[in-house]
Amino acid sequence: MQAGLIHAYLLDGEGRGRRLSWAEVETWDAAQGRLWVHLDYTVAETRAWICEGAGLDPLVAEALLTEETRPRSTSVDNGLLIALRGVNLNPESQPEDMVSIRLWAEEARVISTRKRQLLSVDDLCQQLENGRGPRSTAGLVVELADLLVWRMSDTVDTFEDTIDDLEDRVVAGASGSLRLDLAVLRKQTITLRRYLSPQREALARLMAEKLTWIAEQDRLQLREVSDRLLRHIEDIDAVRERAAVTQEELMSRISEQLNSRMYVLSIIAAIFLPLGFFTGLLGINVGGIPGSENPQAFVIFSVLLVITVAIQLVVFRWKKWL
Repeated sequence: MQAGLIHAYLLDGEGRGRRLSWAEVETWDAAQGRLWVHLDYTVAETRAWICEGAGLDPLVAEALLTEETRPRSTSVDNGLLIALRGVNLNPESQPEDMVSIRLWAEEARVISTRKRQLLSVDDLCQQLENGRGPRSTAGLVVELADLLVWRMSDTVDTFEDTIDDLEDRVVAGASGSLRLDLAVLRKQTITLRRYLSPQREALARLMAEKLTWIAEQDRLQLREVSDRLLRHIEDIDAVRERAAVTQEELMSRISEQLNSRMYVLSIIAAIFLPLGFFTGLLGINVGGIPGSENPQAFVIFSVLLVITVAIQLVVFRWKKWL
């Protein structure tokens, strides 16, 4: 089972956690203190232990091992089944590709499972090793939710900086990859928003659970976490709206540029249309063409064409087409 164990901590109730081996996890009982076991659910030994050795309800075990899950919080007897998501800050990854973590929390034990690494979990481990971690299992769940939301702050700030830059580029008249950049930003915010709303609902449900081992202080902290998550959702909505407005402005500018170019081409075509008619008419290969015997006919005809162009320009100016 050592392969599937990422880490296990025994909380001392004072903010510090002692790291345990798998042998110590197997011999643990509630009298020793609060236990947190963090596992990789893709490992076969992990799946076997959760299903058979952890003493969990089959529905809870299935939820801890499921591949796809949306953020939620459900009470089962005197425990909580929780699924949360955090932004993917792993190298060469996209932040909107959110990483999920599943938790089963009881008064004396927390079992969490994941597939990909979450930096918020690493932050929580660091707090426990430095003696600044949670003192109870409820505090551990609340602190993990808090860290997940804090880790979102940089991503949301990056989105806001990106839309600021794109708006400046549109105002400056730059084009380049603007349409692609806007499309990528809108896709990222839409995907991230998709998971943040149910995550806030999960936190609200967690606050409302009437479990004796969740202290009032934990509920107050959860309320702060939920409010901060709501601000992130509002900021993401604002970025989405600004991106939509920026894209509309970009398309409007592109349309204006196209109309301007088509207008110039239309004016040029209108000027050369009568000139082409005259030159085509006098260039036909039949007898009786006026001036064919006059050596000055070409000069006279050229002057007439110039006069025609001048008359056209005067008419266009009078019509306010120029």
